[in-house]
Formats: sequence, structure tokens, C-alpha cells
Amino acid sequence: MAADHAAILMYHRFGEDSIPSTNIRLEQFDAHIAELTSGGYSVLPLPEIMARMRKGENLPDRTVALTADDAYLSAFTKGWPRMKKAGLPFTLFVATEPVESKLKGYLTWDQIRQMKREGVTIGAHSHRHPSLPALSPEAAKEDLETSLRIFKRELGEKPDLFAYPFGEWDAPSLALVKSLGHSAAFGQHSGIAHAKHDMFWLPRFPMNETFGSVERLRQAVNALPLAVTEIEPADVLIRLGQTPNPPVLRFTVADDVERLHQMVCYTGQGRAITPSRLGDNRFEATPPDAFSPPRDRISCTVPTRETGRFRWFGIQFTVQK
Repeated sequence: MAADHAAILMYHRFGEDSIPSTNIRLEQFDAHIAELTSGGYSVLPLPEIMARMRKGENLPDRTVALTADDAYLSAFTKGWPRMKKAGLPFTLFVATEPVESKLKGYLTWDQIRQMKREGVTIGAHSHRHPSLPALSPEAAKEDLETSLRIFKRELGEKPDLFAYPFGEWDAPSLALVKSLGHSAAFGQHSGIAHAKHDMFWLPRFPMNETFGSVERLRQAVNALPLAVTEIEPADVLIRLGQTPNPPVLRFTVADDVERLHQMVCYTGQGRAITPSRLGDNRFEATPPDAFSPPRDRISCTVPTRETGRFRWFGIQFTVQK
């Protein structure tokens, strides 16, 4: 079955059990690999997925991409060896300052070069790993340009793909990332990437100890896109005391989506939202409580006729004091 979408999984640490919020236990990750190599999925390199989406070329149904952020050492010592043995392609988004500073627990440039030689895609993840919306335009530009200069020096090229630190973006930072020549950028909100989505805030399913069960993995990689347009508000930055909080999310769903009356939405904290129907395909979702800094999310799903498959749309809001 041909498709125009993919589930992108996001990891950070592998087997660093003392930091569960950003870690996947090795037994969990081994179970993920077993599921992904069971024959029901097509795990493809992220650059290939993005190129095929941009060209309008079909992807296999249940296409999956594997990514990890921040360049922790365990990606090299524990994560990548398992993926390489299983023949699974991988993208590593590197924040350059910890590597430059030779911080304990992070990769070295020699290790990153080795991973690149072995087929790992290296993506950009800023220099100091700041919240880009919290910086002035000049400071944000300086940070990202510093990162790209270091990549050019150490790897001989600038990464094509970018991942926002903390998954946080706003309209100016999105425009900045685009202006620096990246072809796509990724957040940390759940949802399915698809050809009609804005290529500069694509979703990824976060995987950690709490959300790392095989059941959770299956739910993510079997999902389908909930394609929406006319999203309001136009910017996802909430300034406390200046912009509405909680945000009132409005969107229009594609005409071919069935079972819209069964749509359910949740905040990132798991609070249920009852979406209101403004028209045949126009919806409004208002969280029950104000969002707290630094960020929160809204996810909406619609069941399909296929058992266990949901259409999924997500968006993240950045909240500043």
C-alpha cells in the first residue's frame, strides 16, 4: 500500500537508567527493534523520507524513521550498535557546544565522524541547545550559525536537517531555520509527518522509559496522518499576560477523513479536551487549564476502520513568562 506519510521516533539516551525522562531502557529498545524488524514496517533513512515527500513520491505504508537528539555517548556505545546490527538507518541531531566542550557523557567529534562513515545521518540541533523563542533574533541567529560553522569544520558539510531544542519554535525561529538552508525541521510533539504538513515543524513521537512500551510503539508506528489546514493561532508562542492562555486551537480537517464525530484531544499533561465542531470540517479545541512554562502540547486523534489505527495530529506551544 502506497502512502505519503511516516512515523518518526525520537530518542535521547540509551540504557542510562538514572535519567528516565530522556532515557530508553535497553530491554525496551531491544523490544522496539524486534517489533520494527518483524516484517510489518519499512524503516527508511530520514533524508530519503523527506526527499520523497517533497517530490510527491509514494512511501510504503507504516514507514518509520529513527532519530535521537543531543549526541549523548550512549547513542554511540549502546543505541547505534543495536540499530546497525539490525540494519536500521538512524539520524543523530547534534548540539555542538557539549561536543566542543568535551563534556562527560557526550560524543566526541571522532565518534560522530565514525558514525557518519557508518551511515548515520547527522542533523543540526543548535550550538548551546537554547530555547530559540527565548532568544533575541540576533542571538538565535548567532547560535545557529556558530553550530553550522563547527559542522563545516568538523564534518566538511552543513547538515540538511534540523531539530529544535526542546521542540520549541515560534514564527521567527522557524523563518530563521529556513533561511539558513535547512530543508526540514522537527519538533518533539506526537503526530504523523506527511507530505502536506509544514516541513519546518514536523512531528516526532518521543520515546522514553514512561512512553517506551511496545504497545506505545505500535500505536505510534501504525498511526495515520490527521491532515489539517488553516491552523490558528498562527504562532505557537504564548507570552504570559500578553497572549491568550490556554490557547484556543482551531483547524480544518481534510474532507476525506471519516468518523470526525469520534475525535478526541488531550494536552501534553493528559488533560482531556472536548473538541467543538465549528462547521463540517472546522474544529476548536480549548484546554481546560492555562498552559504552564516552558511548554505544553495538544494532540487530537480520530479512529479509522482499521483496528488499532488512529489518525493523529499534534502541535506544541512554547510558554514564556
